[in-house]
Order: sequence, then structure tokens, then C-alpha cells
Amino acid sequence: MAITRILAMGDLHCGHRVGLTPPAYQLQSAAKSTTKRSKWAAIQKELWNEFDTILGELQPIHRVLCSGDMLDGKGKRSGGTEQITSDLEEQSDMAVNVFDHVRLFGPKGRAAKQFKIVGVFGTPYHVDSDGDDWEPIIAERAGFHKLGSHEWPSVNGLVFDLKHKIGNTTIPHGRGTAISKEWLANQLWFARDEQPKANIVLRGHVHRFFHVGDADFLGMTLPALQGMGSKYGARECSMPIDWGVVHFDVDEKGRLVDWQPHIVRIAAQKAKVTVL
Repeated sequence: MAITRILAMGDLHCGHRVGLTPPAYQLQSAAKSTTKRSKWAAIQKELWNEFDTILGELQPIHRVLCSGDMLDGKGKRSGGTEQITSDLEEQSDMAVNVFDHVRLFGPKGRAAKQFKIVGVFGTPYHVDSDGDDWEPIIAERAGFHKLGSHEWPSVNGLVFDLKHKIGNTTIPHGRGTAISKEWLANQLWFARDEQPKANIVLRGHVHRFFHVGDADFLGMTLPALQGMGSKYGARECSMPIDWGVVHFDVDEKGRLVDWQPHIVRIAAQKAKVTVL
């Protein structure tokens, strides 16, 4: 049975101090630092190593679905104090490096042409600084098959509904509401013959893995590839976030034969008691 393996990933936030950072761009530990440079350096290294390990376990990867926020932007709300660099060209370089690295875990030889990436735009605050979209540049340089605002990629007839943004909630038992609403919206658009009917609904943005479904559909919010370390998250949010990716295996008849989240607890980010 021929299997097509799909990697669903997103919220890289390249350029942020805890964004997914390729080795060439990672901070180096400092003996003495008042800005916690060594802390961010350790987190960046661990995040990348975990990402690399997951890719190795999942290869060969035939398709990649990216839910957006490939770069973090200029960080205007925090005065750029959370950025490795506020140069969006360099942040884009990081993101291209990430996708080039993923491509290394695709099929080899003649089968390499099977590897395709479909992505969607992220939150304007991060990826659309001053009205200039940067993700199309990343997509072109990384050889995406397609990039759009809302996409319905089909793998052997199994249709995914891929978009970045979704409503959030502050209550754990309310997490299924927003993704179920997205499924219902797709059903209504399909009834008007204005959208394809989706089998699997994927969203990013909330940095939290959650899934819901029944006999007719599967919907989920994807984990993020940005770790913990934003001032907004630390000072204003309380619910847990998830770091990782999700993979899907689809057979030649378009049947979903397996899927699995790959969630990693980042050791360098575990909170510690302050002894007085």
C-alpha cells in the first residue's frame, strides 16, 4: 500500500528569540549577560534539535502544509526587544532555510519531485509589516507549490481546509467550538458551491494542539514551532501552549490511515521555583 506522508506545521516565527532558528542564525551563549542571552541560545538550540529529530523520524515526507506566521516581524509592540534581528529579509532567509531543511527529509532520486509545499499567510502584524507581504518571497525562494490566504490542498482525493487564523478561548472546555465553527463554515460555503468540501480542517495561530471530529470530519488547531518567550504570552496569557507538528498518512485511495501529533515539552523552558 503506497502511503503519502503529510507534515502539517506552522507558527515558526523566525526572527523571534524563541522562534524556530536554524543553527547558522542561533545566538551564542555568553559568560555574562543581563539580557538572558544564554537562556535564549539554549532554547533555540533545543528547539532546532527537536525539530530535526522529528523530521528524521517521519521521513520520507511527501507534502508539507504550513499554517503561516513563517517570520515574526519587526516586533513593534515591544520595540524589537524580542527579535534576534528586525531585518525582515534576514528573517525570511531563516524561514527559507527551515523549508530547505525539511526538503532534505523528502523522497530521494526521481521521487523527489513528489515533494510539495502548500502554505497560507499568517497574521499581518508578523508577516505584513507596513503592508508589504514577506511570505510570498519565502514561498518563491523555498519552492512552494502554492501560497494563499485560504487553501484546500487535496492529497489523493482527501481534502484539507488550511487557513491561519482562528478564534481563541480562555477556557479548556471551549477549545472545540472555534474549530467546529470552521468546519460548519466550510459546509455552508460548499452548499453554495463556492468552496470544496473539506475532510480535514487545519488552523494555526493559537499555538495549541487540539482536535475534534466525528464520522464525517476531523478538525484541529496545530501546535506551534515557536517556543515560550514572548512578553505578551508570559505577562498576559495563562493557558498552556504546545510545541511541535502533526503528520498524516494517506493511502492511494485517499483514506486517512494514520495521523499523529508530535508534541515536545521543551526542557529549557520548564518553570522553576525561586527559593527565598
